Amino acid sequence: MRILALGGPGAMGTVAVRLAAQLPGVDEIVVADRDGAAADRLCGQLAEARVPVSAAQIDVTDGPALREALERADLVVNTVGPYYRFGVPVLRAAIAAGTHYVDICDDWEPTVEMLELDESARAAGVCAVIGMGASPGVSNLLAATAAAELDTVRDAYTAWPVDVPGSGGDGGEVLLGPDGRPSAAAVHWMLQSSGKICTVRGGQLTFERPLRPVQLTLPRGRRGTAYTVGHPEPITLRRTLGLSGDAVNLMVIRPPTLAYLDVLRRDTDRRRLTHETAALQFAKPNLLRYLRSVPSSLRSRGPGTLPPFFAAVSGSRAGRDHMVLAHLDLSGAGAGLFGDMARATGIPLAVGLAQIVDGTVRHPGVHPPDAVIDAPRFFADLARRLDQPADRPLVVVERDERA
Repeated sequence: MRILALGGPGAMGTVAVRLAAQLPGVDEIVVADRDGAAADRLCGQLAEARVPVSAAQIDVTDGPALREALERADLVVNTVGPYYRFGVPVLRAAIAAGTHYVDICDDWEPTVEMLELDESARAAGVCAVIGMGASPGVSNLLAATAAAELDTVRDAYTAWPVDVPGSGGDGGEVLLGPDGRPSAAAVHWMLQSSGKICTVRGGQLTFERPLRPVQLTLPRGRRGTAYTVGHPEPITLRRTLGLSGDAVNLMVIRPPTLAYLDVLRRDTDRRRLTHETAALQFAKPNLLRYLRSVPSSLRSRGPGTLPPFFAAVSGSRAGRDHMVLAHLDLSGAGAGLFGDMARATGIPLAVGLAQIVDGTVRHPGVHPPDAVIDAPRFFADLARRLDQPADRPLVVVERDERA
């Protein structure tokens, strides 16, 4: 299979490309980016790879050049962000070219638009898997794993860590690029922490402000508060799990960080900050805004004993109400996974695309990961990639009955 890696020299793309070059069934990889020199450098580092890896200078806003590159590929791996700008156009081009597609889209707005392309993809025989990263991606598959314990699913919660134990860092590692400007990931974070986000309430899509507290009581006595943020999981899990209740994506975050982020949210909503300037001020906190955040920090509830990265679902089993928690138990080389966003996102991307390459996943249409990816195989392959000790299961599933 010939792979076109759009944005391949980027942090997450590089991790995925390195692993994709090792996959059986991959015959050739073209690393494409508007920065041709960066593409050349990555290809030079992979000169001894098992398969040919070549570079191409392509700007995804150049429609004819993009179409030509897509027509030469069997599968496009799109890591060009931000997805609210580039997700839908690249997917449309892939469908028009008849090229299978996978990305790590973590914006809910383009997710809605891309799912609307399902009929076009099916007609073209194109399999598109969107959001195959950590969150979304691993989070979806954890939710599916937890849901398998139930007969019907009511609510779904997915959560990822910002600056708590298990996150591997303080949340600041990927906020600024080498040039000192806020990264696409940081701008995305500010976008999804302001304005209105899409959640699920009573089984229906609804829009509300982000950073709302959600108190959770999970199996094994785990308790704490996490905070809502805009992400695709509520939208896609509503479809795949048939939810009748609520679904939100959550940040597991310390109160001081949450309070300062909320000050940025309010000033962004009042148009005192742009998403870019808010991202910069999150990376380099402003003293006056920090002082404004202190009272809220003292009032906010913390994460308690919540796991750093998890999915939890509630519903019925044999006529009784249950809550099921699925979370990652990372040991060995994977212990600091969430402190390195490139690895945390790029490794799951490569593990997921392996199922497209070998034909396990080729169903035409536009799909979230949990609709088509084989979750048990995915987590087994991910455990091997992370050198997880054989006596420590990567995924821990805990269930308790509710009164």
